[in-house]
Amino acid sequence: MGLYIEARIRADPDDLWTRTQDPAQHQRWDLRFTEIAHLPREQGEPQRFRYATRVLPFVTVAGTGVSAGERERPDGTRVSALRFASPHPLSLLAEGSGYWRYVPDGDGVRFLTGYDYRPRWGVLGSLADRLVFRPLMGWATAWSFDRLRLWLERGITPERALRNWLAELAVRVVAVSVACAGLGQESFLRLLGPFAASAAYLLPLLLSVVVCLALLKSPLSCTPAARRCLRTPPARARGPHLLRTLDGPR
Repeated sequence: MGLYIEARIRADPDDLWTRTQDPAQHQRWDLRFTEIAHLPREQGEPQRFRYATRVLPFVTVAGTGVSAGERERPDGTRVSALRFASPHPLSLLAEGSGYWRYVPDGDGVRFLTGYDYRPRWGVLGSLADRLVFRPLMGWATAWSFDRLRLWLERGITPERALRNWLAELAVRVVAVSVACAGLGQESFLRLLGPFAASAAYLLPLLLSVVVCLALLKSPLSCTPAARRCLRTPPARARGPHLLRTLDGPR
């Protein structure tokens, strides 16, 4: 089953196009890639590109792709299709195809993508893809789309957005850790003297509230969040129409 991500971005369509089609800008906001660069081409040839992702400090997985076509419709909708592949033995992703679609929508743009790929490593690879890699790719794509939205709508650079996300994540982790540690801290209750009995009932409740808030509270408005993106295609995008788009614009 292919992946689908959609975000509504209040921005000029040309600005959105530039920040997604220019490799230097694309690699700044897309968490899936460390490097993207166009490859040389002759006049009339499709545009090829190289992408790379650093999976470990000294391990980079690279691949190549080709823009299969671009099309702008009379209503202002734009479509960009591509195919990609990686020969790297450590890349679970062997080959795939996808599209980006830009649909004008009032004062903004519905920016959406659909893509699918074939995993390698046989049965083991298919299992790892279904359980871990594909959900992770879906989350990373949605998180990146919201990071792009913050850049275009609020001027929060991708680098600053990442720092915001890491800082908020650290606060949540510390809050959960402190709360969990406090649940089993009997020495703290002894310090309360005659109030220890009452605190023994209230403290677990308060700490449980802290844990729930840390885990479930909505992200700050300046922090990228995958949950802000649509992860299931609308009914009008299902079926043969979506499959045709994955094959490239016609």
